[in-house]
Amino acid sequence: MSKNTLILGLQWGDEGKGKIVDALAENSEAVCRFQGGHNAGHTLKVDGEQKVLHLVPSGILHPSVHCVLGNGLVLSLPALQKEITELEESGINFTGRFYVSDDCALILPTHIAIDKVRDKSEGIGTTGRGIGPAYEDKVARRAIRFGDLQDLDKLQNRLEKLVDYHNKILVHLYDAEPIPFQDVMDELRNHQSLFQKFHSGTQDLLRSWVKENKKIIFEGAQGSMLDIDHGTYPYVTSSSTTAGGLSTGLGVGPKYLDTILGITKAYTTRVGEGPFATELFDANADQLAKVGHEFGATTGRPRRCGWLDLKALETIVFINSVTTLCITKLDVLDGFTEIQVCVDYDDEQNPIYKTLPGWKQETSGIRHFNDLPQAAQDYIIFIEGVLDCPVGIVSVGPSRDQTIYRA
Repeated sequence: MSKNTLILGLQWGDEGKGKIVDALAENSEAVCRFQGGHNAGHTLKVDGEQKVLHLVPSGILHPSVHCVLGNGLVLSLPALQKEITELEESGINFTGRFYVSDDCALILPTHIAIDKVRDKSEGIGTTGRGIGPAYEDKVARRAIRFGDLQDLDKLQNRLEKLVDYHNKILVHLYDAEPIPFQDVMDELRNHQSLFQKFHSGTQDLLRSWVKENKKIIFEGAQGSMLDIDHGTYPYVTSSSTTAGGLSTGLGVGPKYLDTILGITKAYTTRVGEGPFATELFDANADQLAKVGHEFGATTGRPRRCGWLDLKALETIVFINSVTTLCITKLDVLDGFTEIQVCVDYDDEQNPIYKTLPGWKQETSGIRHFNDLPQAAQDYIIFIEGVLDCPVGIVSVGPSRDQTIYRA
């Protein structure tokens, strides 16, 4: 693996980034996340045991790897505490290798309340975890940040004004119950120890690591088609999920990247509302969902399933300057006689498909590209050709070892 690698999802999330980050972290010194909140879910299978991480980078499972949550995140203190506790109880040590940016905006109980009542009327399909409202406050320059936990007495007046503002929205705009100020303050006070243990000026930390030539993985959450600027607006998340989010969310300039690894499933899924050109509503959709276990790691919501959309991926590969592709869940296609791939749209934006032969053979036990069925190899090579980007990794199952690396 090259020195510094940015790992991004190229679809609407759920591409299997967690497994790939985990696999590559073994040969890295740090894994750093730059955006999103606890609406992300990375599912890993390690030694037969499944772990779902929402905030902590999956590199934490490797004892020598340092992990960073950058300033581009919005942070739920209870969610972070719960995840750290569960990982510590399973034997993971956080001491001296986990850092949270002082500049992370916090998700407050009032953000969650606003998110839940708002989405009932707007129907965007959020996870109801307060992510969007927290980003709104960040952009409006009124956010409470992780570093503010250093002095809660000094924070009180500003927090009172913010909670009062949120409660006016809840009561007067949505006819909902207000959240008592003391509940918000108690949550911050109850989790102040997180600041004492993990707070960091992460920009300075990363600059020193780059100067020391440490191998760093930069990790995105969600997927590129959920990007606030470049995604299927308004059915998007509230952060920059594309490569540009790295510089804003961690303070690392693009020249320090050696590889940009874009991850896509061998087909397409989407959770929640919004356009989905290649969505299926037939037995093929049922088969993809069943074999692929397509349920959200964070929400449990069933994912919408469809064929791979190479026309959309062409744009996303360009936006992210992807240098290498990773195709995940190839094994989910093992049972199909034919596989369709969207290569363009017609004048009414309906997908134009190319039909490729399936392979009707199990691939989950294969570890070398040349051992794949010829039709599976041809499928990967066809993707490479259309996207003009090499496929360096193919995943054929959820476990660490179910991974094919191409030279």
